[in-house]
Amino acid sequence: MEEASLISGYRVESKVWDEMFDHQGIRPLYQKMVNAINRLSAEEMNHKDDLAKKLFMSQGVTFTVYSSGEGIEKIFPFDIIPRLIGAAEWKHIETGIKQRLKALNIFLHDIYHDQFIVRDGLIPVQLIYSCPGFIRAMVGVKVPHQIYTHISGIDLIRDQDGQFFVLEDNLRTPSGVSYMIENRSITYRIFPDLLPRIGVRPVKDYPDLLLNNLLSLSNRQTSAPTVVLLTPGIFNSAYFEHTTLARLMGIELVEGKDLVADGNKIYMKTINGLKQVDVIYRRVDDEFIDPLVFRRDSLLGVPGLYSAYRAGQVAVVNAIGNGVADDKAIYSYVPEMIRYYLNEEPVLKNVPTYPMENPELRAMVFNDLSRMVIKKTNESGGYGMLIGSSATEKQMAEFRRAIEQDPRSFIAQPIINLSSVPCYIQGKLQARRVDLRPYALYGPHGIDIVPGGLTRVALKEGSLVVNSSQGGGSKDTWVCNE
Repeated sequence: MEEASLISGYRVESKVWDEMFDHQGIRPLYQKMVNAINRLSAEEMNHKDDLAKKLFMSQGVTFTVYSSGEGIEKIFPFDIIPRLIGAAEWKHIETGIKQRLKALNIFLHDIYHDQFIVRDGLIPVQLIYSCPGFIRAMVGVKVPHQIYTHISGIDLIRDQDGQFFVLEDNLRTPSGVSYMIENRSITYRIFPDLLPRIGVRPVKDYPDLLLNNLLSLSNRQTSAPTVVLLTPGIFNSAYFEHTTLARLMGIELVEGKDLVADGNKIYMKTINGLKQVDVIYRRVDDEFIDPLVFRRDSLLGVPGLYSAYRAGQVAVVNAIGNGVADDKAIYSYVPEMIRYYLNEEPVLKNVPTYPMENPELRAMVFNDLSRMVIKKTNESGGYGMLIGSSATEKQMAEFRRAIEQDPRSFIAQPIINLSSVPCYIQGKLQARRVDLRPYALYGPHGIDIVPGGLTRVALKEGSLVVNSSQGGGSKDTWVCNE
């Protein structure tokens, strides 16, 4: 397979930053990988592609889509060509995420205690109180080590100049890290010699780092704190991830019915009787976590969990009430938070964001809707979103009406031409758009960011939507030493 045949058909859209290819040819970072792939025949490449699909199938790497009404499990689409990030670029990303999380964590503590940022007029108080993720029951509650954002997934994109921007902050129950781990496992199987040759940093330490952070949150004087992962159950779209992380950490996977509160303590039911639980890594949303305080009809949580949490008898990860910090209407204020709390300039920029409750900005967006992305402030997974460049007049009209009825629930952002990377599709390399979700662990000893993350890819040609629920897939992310 000659280089000309591999690269000759590779087409990059105009005004798009391609991470492998520029006007001079292959970027130096990608040269070793391209050289290695060039030595493979078309049959060998197709075999690797087929092997990856079979491995994902046999290992049950799935997600569930309910929006279609089918509620079916699907194999997570995977592209075998890794996405490469250089050491200097990664250092910039790492520095920017740590700075951002420090500010967001201080903001969460502030907003549930003194509210200095509101008193000083940087954020309107009504914006905070109108946020569905603001949990009034958390006001004045002390959390262990004043850490709210134990596990974060910060979504990054690159613009047409190659500059990284933060697209959104995921601070509640961020998902996808199991796919990062599985992607690396699969890549080792299909390219066993290539990773050490290129000098790719490992991601296998994530479960150990997470477990150590969870153990450190225990308030009980014991050499072996009990940590559990609380899942909504097998019908949750991320159940595969819940089982994977519990297995890799060697902790119990439990549902709400497996736990019971007694005397402001939480216990796990076992065949040997009740066992006190010290730390709960919960993958259940705030509103379902305790039916005595939040939704009374919830069968997913644990009655009495909030009281035990408030009394400091059990740690909950992530903290209850984090949703106020990743509300998309709050997102636009994060650069100001960094300046206010840290007295620093943001390392990573925000995408320009226009809150639709501002009448002037709303009028400006309505006049230029075809060049905007409209998002609901509390939706995720690619839902509640309009991409103006591909929307019909009917869809635009529907969104205009929805915005006018409830402007607080929407923001607008200019359409960013996401960077593209090579994907092996139908026997050849094709450019597809990507984002990146690095995972950060915030513990008593600082912030750890595993070198890599989940690269999500829009597998449909011309698409900018990378979410798996909307037809996207993923690929392994290689952070290289050089």
